[in-house]
Amino acid sequence: MSKVTVAALQCAYTANMTENIDRVEGLIVDAAKKGAQIILPTELLQGPYFCREERDEFFDWAYPANEHPVVQRLAPVAKKLGVAIPASIFERDNHHYFNSLVMIDADGSIMGTYRKSHIPDGPGYEEKFYFKPGNTGFKVWNTKFAKIGVGICWDQWFPECARAMMLMGADLLFYPTAIGSEPENPTLDTKDLWQRAMIGHAVSNVVPVIAANRIGNEGGQIFYGSSFIADQRGEKVAEFGRTETGVLTASFDLAQVKLNRASFGFFRDRRPDLYGILTQ
Repeated sequence: MSKVTVAALQCAYTANMTENIDRVEGLIVDAAKKGAQIILPTELLQGPYFCREERDEFFDWAYPANEHPVVQRLAPVAKKLGVAIPASIFERDNHHYFNSLVMIDADGSIMGTYRKSHIPDGPGYEEKFYFKPGNTGFKVWNTKFAKIGVGICWDQWFPECARAMMLMGADLLFYPTAIGSEPENPTLDTKDLWQRAMIGHAVSNVVPVIAANRIGNEGGQIFYGSSFIADQRGEKVAEFGRTETGVLTASFDLAQVKLNRASFGFFRDRRPDLYGILTQ
């Protein structure tokens, strides 16, 4: 299939996981009605971004990947609507905890799990308290509609992550996110930096990029939304502001994107023999 329609979801969350999953399911249905085939919710859609602070009780919010309430609810939805859903979850694996993504294909099957590779640690984003660094390596998923790469939030700032997924054959790059204000520096607004980092991946890899971020005030931390979809030239073809709830969609001809990528020559002119310093 050459043409594909993608969607990014944007919404706020409460402390009630069932309500949150209901909300995301409703947006997925809306996206499917608009023709979307691969639909991206935000990072950790099960509830508030609990990593704002270090509290033991939040470990109770984790579940084994395939038993997670998010996966149990959204897999049947994917099958019913015939859509693929990269679903971000808080995963428990025995005594280990991960910020993970379960890839659900359009037939409702579980394609596998990706565990977030880059784990941030700073005021308001204290993820190292909760999550082990991912041990899956980067992943691409050959869904019914396209081969996609998915990085989770902090992964999106690293060009190595995007390039690795491209070298694995990704046609599209997706980034579920939870990012907003900086509690220790109220004057720092990273919205534009955040978008530019991913738009850089779009340009340097000649690939569409889809980013979904949450909105809302969670204990004084303001999540700024601004979800967007960029084409292979880095042009934003769909974008939300900081407060909207809803669905962004865009369509791409992957055959044309592939030709554009070949014409730019970035992959032809790579010099892996010179890149050893990147692994030191």
